[in-house]
Amino acid sequence: MNYSAIQLARFLERSNRFIARCRLIATDEEIIVHVKNTGRCKELLIPGVTVAVNYQPAVKRKTAYDLIAVKKNALWINIDSQIPNALAAEGILSGLVSLPGIEGALSLLKREVTYGHSKFDLYFETDQQEKGFVEVKGMTLENQGVGAFPDAPTMRGLKHVEELQQAQQRGYHCFVLFIVQFPKINVATIHSAMQPALSEAIKQATADGVQILAYNCEVDQETIALKGAVTFDLNQPFIDPNQGKVEKA
Repeated sequence: MNYSAIQLARFLERSNRFIARCRLIATDEEIIVHVKNTGRCKELLIPGVTVAVNYQPAVKRKTAYDLIAVKKNALWINIDSQIPNALAAEGILSGLVSLPGIEGALSLLKREVTYGHSKFDLYFETDQQEKGFVEVKGMTLENQGVGAFPDAPTMRGLKHVEELQQAQQRGYHCFVLFIVQFPKINVATIHSAMQPALSEAIKQATADGVQILAYNCEVDQETIALKGAVTFDLNQPFIDPNQGKVEKA
C-alpha cells in the first residue's frame, strides 16, 4: 500500500479522536489533520514527534491531510485503521497469509459479511465446502518488542470474538487476524490489563477452535506491506508504556 502525497510534520496536539494539529517540517505551516485511528495512541502521539501526513484535499473534506504514520524513535508505526482489512484480504488471496487447518483452495473471499449481530471483516469459502470468517484487527501498541491489542477497551472487539466462537461451534472455520502495523516485534498478545474480558473471551474462543494469527508489516512514512507471521501468545506479559500517564478529560 503506497500513499501518494506524503509530507513530514511535527505533531502538536490531538484536539479530539478525529482531529489533530501538526506543523509541516518543510514549510513550518501549522495544519489541521484527520487522525485515521480512533484509538488512544497516547504512547505515539506525543508533542514534537515526527509524523507522516498524506495530502488529500477535497471539496467535502474538513481537512486536507490525513495522519497515517508516527515515528517512534527509529521505528515507523502506521496508524491508518483502514489499512489492515485491505492488507489481510490481499495477503489471503496471494497466499502470504495462511489459514491453518483449511484444506481447500479459496473459491470465494468477501468483505464485510453479517453473521448474527456482527459484521465480520472477511468471509471465505473453499472448493472443499469449507466456510469461515476472519476478523481483522490492527495492532499499533508496542513496548519492548511486544505488540498488544487493544490500547483502549473495545466492546465491539469483544462482541466479535464471542460471535466467532459461536460460529466456530456451528461448523465455520474462524480466525482473528492481527495486522501488526510495524516491523520489529518478537511476540503479539492481548493487553489483558486493559480489557480482562477480552483476554478471557480469546481464551474461551481458542478452546473451541477459533485460531488467533498475527502478521507484521514493513512500514515507512510512505508505504506499508505485509511482512510475515509472528508468534501470538495470550500469556505473554505486557508492560503498558502509558501506565501512570494522566489522561486528558
